[in-house]
Amino acid sequence: MFKKAVKFIEQKGYDDCFVLSAKYGLLIQHDVIEPYDITLNNMRASERKTWSESVLRQIDSLQLNLKQIDFYAGVKYREYLIPVLEEKDIICNVPLQGKGIGEKLSYYTTHLK
Repeated sequence: MFKKAVKFIEQKGYDDCFVLSAKYGLLIQHDVIEPYDITLNNMRASERKTWSESVLRQIDSLQLNLKQIDFYAGVKYREYLIPVLEEKDIICNVPLQGKGIGEKLSYYTTHLK
């Protein structure tokens, strides 16, 4: 699903594309990393909050003039990010919110050129 999501996002023509990584936090789309087997889905809420705080610091360090962010990541990857970003008046959208894995795969397949 990740490969389809990336291809779909590339076709959307966003100004920037970042990947949320359980191990590395915020990655620029073409960063090369070693494979790993960590997910936020197995972490406690306190660990996810700490991870989110780190990601927010990474976002701030980029000094982007963010007005809007579209999230294609799962709930646990965005749950503590979105409220803080919205407090900073950044519009946060989750285009595929509420869709299951099968529905997301179908959506990407249908909408890929």
